[in-house]
Amino acid sequence: MSEARNSEPITVTEPLNTIGHSTPRVDAIERVTGAAKYTRDIKLPGMLYARVLRSPHPHARIISIDVSEAARLPGVRAIISGDNAQVVWGAGSIAGGRQYNDPTKDATLHKRYIFNNPVRCVGDSVAAVAAVDRRVAEQALALIKVEYQQLPFVLEPETALADGAAQVWPEGNLCPDFRNNYEPMVSNLGDIEAGLAAADQVFEDRYETSFIHNAQMEPRCALAHWQGEKLTLYTPTQGISNCRHDTARDLGLEDHQVRIVCNYMGGGFGNKNQNQDADLVAATLSKSANAPVLLEYSRREDWLGVHGRWPTVQYYKVGVKDDGTVTGIQMRGYSGMGPYRKNSGGISGMDAYACENRQRTIYPVYTNRTTSGNFRAPSEPHGFYAVESMMDEVAYKIGMDPVEFTLKNMRRPTEDRPYTNYSLDECIAKGAEQFDWQARRRVTPGSDEGPIKRGAGFSFMMFRAGVGTSSAIVRVDGQQQYTLFVGVTDIGPGAKTTMGMIAAEELGIPLSQLEVVAGDTDRCPYSVGESGSRTTIMTGYAVVQAAKELKQQIADKGLPSGRDVLIASATPSPTTDGKTRQCFAAHFVEVEVDTRTGTTRILKYTTAHESGRIINPQTAKDQIRGATIQGIGQALHEDLLYDPASGQPLTTGYYRARHLTHLDIPDIEVTFIEVDDGYGPFGAKTAGEAGIILAPAAVANAISNAIGVRMTSLPISRNKILEALT
Repeated sequence: MSEARNSEPITVTEPLNTIGHSTPRVDAIERVTGAAKYTRDIKLPGMLYARVLRSPHPHARIISIDVSEAARLPGVRAIISGDNAQVVWGAGSIAGGRQYNDPTKDATLHKRYIFNNPVRCVGDSVAAVAAVDRRVAEQALALIKVEYQQLPFVLEPETALADGAAQVWPEGNLCPDFRNNYEPMVSNLGDIEAGLAAADQVFEDRYETSFIHNAQMEPRCALAHWQGEKLTLYTPTQGISNCRHDTARDLGLEDHQVRIVCNYMGGGFGNKNQNQDADLVAATLSKSANAPVLLEYSRREDWLGVHGRWPTVQYYKVGVKDDGTVTGIQMRGYSGMGPYRKNSGGISGMDAYACENRQRTIYPVYTNRTTSGNFRAPSEPHGFYAVESMMDEVAYKIGMDPVEFTLKNMRRPTEDRPYTNYSLDECIAKGAEQFDWQARRRVTPGSDEGPIKRGAGFSFMMFRAGVGTSSAIVRVDGQQQYTLFVGVTDIGPGAKTTMGMIAAEELGIPLSQLEVVAGDTDRCPYSVGESGSRTTIMTGYAVVQAAKELKQQIADKGLPSGRDVLIASATPSPTTDGKTRQCFAAHFVEVEVDTRTGTTRILKYTTAHESGRIINPQTAKDQIRGATIQGIGQALHEDLLYDPASGQPLTTGYYRARHLTHLDIPDIEVTFIEVDDGYGPFGAKTAGEAGIILAPAAVANAISNAIGVRMTSLPISRNKILEALT
């Protein structure tokens, strides 16, 4: 049980000794001077270079693979394909690929291998080569002869469930779950038919969101090195503990036979969770060649071979009383998972409303596009965009201010569902005041004269900030130098610095007296992994508990001297005592739309977040800004387009997908409402993921307020605006 420091949440007014002060990253100098060694910077004696041959077809059966000419090329050391490397990538598909205990189910169904036959999307892996240098490896790929039998393909999730659609898998295109049940995801609350019948008005609409790639700066890579039966894998991973376990399982090893090292990485945003097929390909090539192997993806390969956020189609029906009370919300959604169901395909957002009659049905669907998976707040941005666009439209149609409509209908604590604290009202009020909401929004959408039109939009959210198990070790030596061992990797938010600040605060020492050791499974304890906004909350809490234990040892024995050391560890399993723990936020944005060209310019962006106590203010603000920028990109530009006739992807990479540059980014005002609810490390909550959830909805609502037409498809590109206004 958590050790609550107060019976009621308290408003944080002053920073602590270390926490609450903007602090440079502990490894900042190494990063900016180039001294930091990322995976691609590591060189091992005798290291080989690897490349992957990928399918040029969206769906095809491999009849034969002839590697004989490639194998004769001087410098080639190993070639693997499905013919000689039947390695299951367990984390690559939740349908049959992961372990579960149900003897009545077929655990072999829809397993995903590092090389699959048939290939089910352009970019699916076919073979891999390890050679003495990159040039030879690429030459060898060109010499591999593959005979394909092309098969029918399907790209759109709704089309994939229609009668007569091309079958991605023999069992059909509805994805099975991890127990191989072919059923949509359904959740019901109350009586949806009664709720809609009780409404004075019922509104319906269809919304569509696109595939968004995580677009991290560092493409996928992996360096594998075997020493006997022990594998060392250098890889940019968001969770060294999870990656070790997954890799050991897939290669038939025990966890202790795998060492994962990730001292520095260039971002992940969700697509570097668990292990990746690149890790398994590099390890298999290394074993075959009896040498270290570095596998590197190109930017295009990263776009096609590594997942992004799933595209969706969402149908809504909303019943509302004339006074603005929502009586029923019904949603039917389709999530395009690509050819493998790597993650849930969830569509969130409805649960932010207090309506007692809700029904959600989601069909995760196989298609012959690139695989979908987690991207920062996996189920939220596309879901909140659609439901909050729908509610914004309803509010204006019944003559209500969307902010007032939200305050009337948003979910609040109840006797049956208490919260550790609740501050959504305050976030909305603070944001509306700072933004000057009433002055900026158009009471009548699209009412500006002339071709240049302005409008304002608003969105809100509540998002998980749960506690859970993780581990930490703290040591002090005879020179009073402290060392913190944590199994985190820094994927952008500055996890090593945050962990160090938490330890220094609890120990009562300056951060300069503490070294943080992270990113190596042979040196560090278990960490939950840098996904789901869990690191600060869960591993940070373990740091606090380990520091408390070390302080007790010092109190009992005194500080060590000479060569003596004191070591403390902790693996706590805290709870929230049955309460819901969430962070809260509201975003307000003003846009200017040129109706002659369809261009959208963001004039003002204001955010108000409650993320508990803020550990490192500057880093936290940067996290909200960075996540908001990603959400703006999703709203306005990003989409992996496909040619419907050939199944070929058209917009791979930064430029074709039109990612935001510094010239596009507006000033984003970030305000934190700091509260300590007595849980987590010093009351810290989720920050990074929270920022991306609101931006697509806020921007879309602002555009609709400006032009007077509801935009129901992301991204809201220039051509879509012009078409809507025609």
